[in-house]
Amino acid sequence: MNEDVYVLGIETSCDETAAAVVKNGRAILSNVVASQMESHRRFGGVVPEIASRHHVEQITLVIEEAMQQAKVSFTDLQAIAVTAGPGLVGALLVGVNAAKALAFAHGIPLVGVHHIAGHIYANQLVSEMKFPLLALVVSGGHTELVYMEEHVKFKVIGETRDDAAGEAYDKVARALGLPYPGGPHIDRLAQEGEPTIDLPRAWLEEGSYDFSFSGLKSAVLNTLHRAKQRGEEIDPKQMAASFQASVVEVLTTKTLQAAKQYRVRQVLLAGGVAANRGLRTALGERMRQELPGVELVIPPLSLCTDNAAMIAAAGTMLYWQGRRSDLALNADPSLPLA
Repeated sequence: MNEDVYVLGIETSCDETAAAVVKNGRAILSNVVASQMESHRRFGGVVPEIASRHHVEQITLVIEEAMQQAKVSFTDLQAIAVTAGPGLVGALLVGVNAAKALAFAHGIPLVGVHHIAGHIYANQLVSEMKFPLLALVVSGGHTELVYMEEHVKFKVIGETRDDAAGEAYDKVARALGLPYPGGPHIDRLAQEGEPTIDLPRAWLEEGSYDFSFSGLKSAVLNTLHRAKQRGEEIDPKQMAASFQASVVEVLTTKTLQAAKQYRVRQVLLAGGVAANRGLRTALGERMRQELPGVELVIPPLSLCTDNAAMIAAAGTMLYWQGRRSDLALNADPSLPLA
């Protein structure tokens, strides 16, 4: 690792077309994201076919912009890292095929990256990773607790059995008449309300680090439905605060329990829901109270949502470990992390 390593990252797993150049796995030289949020908002969620079409339209422009901002050429790159899964298969294919074409045309090594590994390695763009560590990954499609004893060695010790936390946020937001994506709107309302509505916490069986949010989502919908039948109004601020309090309590409690059991040096927060102020605040406060010797790392908001710098960061570590993908690399919408 004596010479600088420049890696181009490409991310198209859902509804963001992103490309970035990262130096030595830590320094972001460019991080370009073309969001499709406005296109999907009128449908209340991501439409896979529309997402794929937007990726096809944007991918070349986004890569060119990332290379120009970083002031590098393809001869400067040591590797091209691309999200190979999980995600929407049509969306993934656009990024994978673009990466393969560039790798073949310029003779550059190709590295396939797991999307969740990327979210975890977004933290390395903020702080050096200290092992053993625990990562809480919370996004629209994933809620997982991942234990790591060394770089790119992942052990999933807890995961959602039904709805991911971000998915529950979007469904509750829709029930409250809030626009897509619902997470930021619920978080904003929760700051203005009080958790006065009694909602369930799904702890599951003793010792389990798995999560379940479908029961909580159903409880919210049932509460709203019963109130409507009685002709009563429920304050959206109170419901948002109550719902968020339930989600945050379960996430933080299980994270702290796992951190204590596995005696980690560091806890990382990752994924789109890592941008949630309620979760960031609660986890920080409980960590200071219960685990003062354990470092908590939370990436800035720009690195919580899908981006390509995180893919380049994870890809750099895989590259240093000699991991390579060949041109038979394919998109895998259900790619396992381990």
